[in-house]
Amino acid sequence: MARVASRVYMDLMHLSISPPFSAIVAYDPLDPNGNITIKWDLISWTPDGYVATVTMTNFQMYRHIMSPGWTLGWVWDKKEVIWSMVGAEATEQGDCSQFKGNIPYCCKKNPAAVDLLPGAPYNQQIANCCKGGVIASWGQDPSAAVSAFQLSVGRAGTSKKTVRLPKNFTLLGPGLGYTCSQAYIVPPSHFLSSDGRRITQALMTWNVTCTYSQFLASPKPTCCVSMSSFYSSSITLCPNCACGCLIKENCITSAPEILSVVGNTSTSAPLLQCTQHMCPIRVHWHVELNYVQYWRVKMTITNFNYGLNYTQWTLVVQHPNLNNVTQVFSFNYQPLIPYKSTNDTGLFYGIQFYNDLLMEAGPNGNVQSEMILEKDVTFTFQQGWAFPRRVLFNGDECVMPPPDSFPSLPSSAHANPLAVATLSSLILLSSLAFW
Repeated sequence: MARVASRVYMDLMHLSISPPFSAIVAYDPLDPNGNITIKWDLISWTPDGYVATVTMTNFQMYRHIMSPGWTLGWVWDKKEVIWSMVGAEATEQGDCSQFKGNIPYCCKKNPAAVDLLPGAPYNQQIANCCKGGVIASWGQDPSAAVSAFQLSVGRAGTSKKTVRLPKNFTLLGPGLGYTCSQAYIVPPSHFLSSDGRRITQALMTWNVTCTYSQFLASPKPTCCVSMSSFYSSSITLCPNCACGCLIKENCITSAPEILSVVGNTSTSAPLLQCTQHMCPIRVHWHVELNYVQYWRVKMTITNFNYGLNYTQWTLVVQHPNLNNVTQVFSFNYQPLIPYKSTNDTGLFYGIQFYNDLLMEAGPNGNVQSEMILEKDVTFTFQQGWAFPRRVLFNGDECVMPPPDSFPSLPSSAHANPLAVATLSSLILLSSLAFW
C-alpha cells in the first residue's frame, strides 16, 4: 500500500509541476523505456500538401491497447484538411460547406482517427492496419505491437519550409491514461524495398511520444490481490473497499438484475459484481505444494465485470524467486529485466486461442495457471516471503493486502502439514466464489 500511495503522490507532484506533454508523469520503474511512439512519415508531395504514413508502435512491455481500440486525435496548426485516409477513418467529417465540387474527407480542425475493423475492403487496407485498434504489448508480440494508416493532407504546404507540424496530440487507449508530447522532427525514416535491394527514405519525419499514468486513467485501483497457502487455514482476502466502497446501486448481485441493466440502455451503472473489494479484477496467489528442491504456486485471475471481456490480458508479478522459474502451466511466461542487476519480475499472458481472452464475470470469467519454482538460498515460508511483492494486471498496479495479514506458518512446529493442507483446501474451495 505504501508503494501505491507513493506512486499516486509522485503522479500528483508531476502533474502540478510538469507541462502537459511531459513524459515524466508516467515513469514506470518496471518498464522504464515503455511508451507508444507515433511516427509521421511524409512519403510524397501533392499539389496542395502531402501524403503521410502514420505508424503507432507500442514499446510498452506489458501494457497493450485492448478492444474497442485506440483513438488518435490532434489539432492542425493551419487550415489543413484530409482529402483521404487508408487503414483508418476519421470519426467526424466536420463542416466542409466552404468547398465546392471536390469535398474533403475531413474538415475538422481537431480530427480524431480510429483503426478500421478486420475485414475492411482490400483497397482500404495498408500494412499493420485493420485490427479494430487492438495493439499487443511489445513483451507479448513485437510483430503485433504496430498499427498504421495513411492520409492525404491538403492546404498544408508543399515543402519542408511551409509544412507545419500538428499539435496537441491525444491518445485514448481505449480510455484515458495517455499523455502525449508535442511533435518533434527526427531524421527521416528509411524503407527497404520488398526485394531487399533498394533503400528509400521519407521526405520528412516527426515523432510523438505517449506515456501512460495509472492515476490519470482511473482515480481508483482496478484490481486487488488475495492469498492463501497449504500451510495455513486462513485466507487473506482483498482489502475491503480496495477499488471503492460497496454501493448497492453500483453493483449487481443476481442474474435477473444483469438482464434488467443490460436491457436498460439509459442506465450508466457499471456491470460489476457486488464484492467486499469492489474490484473488476482479483488476482489470487495460492502456495500449493512444497517439494524438497521446488515449490508450486497457483495463480487465478477472476473477472468481476459483467460488461467487459479482457482481450490479450497481461499479468506482471514481482517476487524474488522468479529468477528460478522451472515450469509454467497454461500461461505464457517471460522474465522482465528492466535493470541488469535484478531478475525478480515476470510477465504472464494467455496462450493464443486458449485463454488469451478473459471472459466477463460468470462461470467462465477466470483463467488460472500453476508454476514450479526451484528453491534458492533465500527460500523460506516465514514472514510472507512466498507471496508476491507487487502485482499488475494490464499494466495497472493491484492493491496488495497489508503484510501482517499474509497467511502465516502454524505456531506449533509439530502441526500436521497434511491436515493443514486439507483444511486450507476445503476452506479455499468453499470461499472462492464469494469474494
